[in-house]
Amino acid sequence: QVQLVESGGGLVQAGGSLRLSCAASGRTFSSYAVGWFRQAPGKEREFVGAISWSGGSTYYADSVKGRFTISRDSAKNTVYLQMNNLKPEDTAVYSCAGGRTGYSYRIYRTASGYDTWGQGTQVTVSS
Repeated sequence: QVQLVESGGGLVQAGGSLRLSCAASGRTFSSYAVGWFRQAPGKEREFVGAISWSGGSTYYADSVKGRFTISRDSAKNTVYLQMNNLKPEDTAVYSCAGGRTGYSYRIYRTASGYDTWGQGTQVTVSS
């Protein structure tokens, strides 16, 4: 079983940038599609984006498209979420999740596709 740990959250002004990391340990991350989700206080968990285990496919929610980019470094067993032009409405706890798949280009767009979750990291964007 792989364990996931997020890092990189913090407080940033609107228009600023942050890069979140999702580091995997316990076993190889190479056969896992990875998704990022966020949950703001009083709101339901929201899908942000995902990347296939090959890194060749990505998908983003409309709310972050053009501002957020997901990438992965297989050598470091880490997936990144680069967030640019942040807005106050991006404030939330961000979590990464891993879902095993035998297909190198598969992406899961819902939480049900993932079986391993990190603990989350807080992102706060001030106006």
